[in-house]
Order: sequence, then structure tokens, then C-alpha cells
Amino acid sequence: MAETELDAFAEVLGGPVYVVTVAAGGERSGCLVGFASQCSIRPPRFMVWLSVRNHTFRVARGASHLAVHVLDRGGQPLAELFGGETGDEVDKFAQVDWRPSADGSPLLSGARAWFVGRIETRTDGGDHVGFLLAPTEVCPPVRPAPVLLRYDDVKDIAPGHPA
Repeated sequence: MAETELDAFAEVLGGPVYVVTVAAGGERSGCLVGFASQCSIRPPRFMVWLSVRNHTFRVARGASHLAVHVLDRGGQPLAELFGGETGDEVDKFAQVDWRPSADGSPLLSGARAWFVGRIETRTDGGDHVGFLLAPTEVCPPVRPAPVLLRYDDVKDIAPGHPA
């Protein structure tokens, strides 16, 4: 299957997007992620894929935990900041309300829900590396469920770095 055919297939899915944040080695970083999913029920596990060109990936290489945030449609400004800027040039956390989790991962106040996961393993996936997370802290969404921010809502954000 050609790369463009797979891109067309994936675009129809229009899955949710997440903001992933990390702190390690005296640095904080975060980015908008479209490649992520729960991958196990027992034990609970979640896989997040980070681009190897991304500042967040470079910080995450030395981290023990990542925080994964779910945004509703009101979270578009967070998506634009974390998807449209790069931590190589901008301190994104100076522009938002956040607090550290128990392990120090940045937690965004504007997120609908979030969890922090201990990095169990890293998997090479080509231009992305997968981080398998075991949840250690969870802030589930309050009901009723809102309309979540999805790929179609953010596909026009110019990325802060090339893919």
C-alpha cells in the first residue's frame, strides 16, 4: 500500500487527539499527538507515539512518566499551542495554567481529563517511537461527556516542526 493511500485511510478515521506532556532533566515539553490508544485492559496500558523530530520526544527519552490529556472542543487554543509551536523555540508552559503531577509531569488545567503513565517500554516505529504507559494517576472526565477534540478539528494547524 502506498504511503498516500494509507494517509487517506487514516484521515477518514478522524480519531481523537491528545496533548502529551513530560518533565525530565530539568526540562518540560509537550505536544499534540494523534497516534495514541489504549492497548490493554488487564493490565491497563496505553501507547503514545512521539515523532523522533519532536522536542517532546527528546525530553521523553530521559523521562519515567508521561501525562496524556484529553481536550474537548473548547481546548482548541491548547491544541494550537501544543501542536503549532515547538518547545525548541517556545516555553509553552509559560502561556498556560498547569501544575506538576506526583511524579512531576506537567498537568494542564484546561484539559477535560488526563492520566499520568509510567513508561514501561519504548518501541521503534520508524519516524515515531511508541511509549507504553502504565497509569499511575488518573483524572477521569466529569459526565456528561462533551464533544471531544478530534483530528478534523486540528488538521489545519501548521506543525511546530516537520513530521
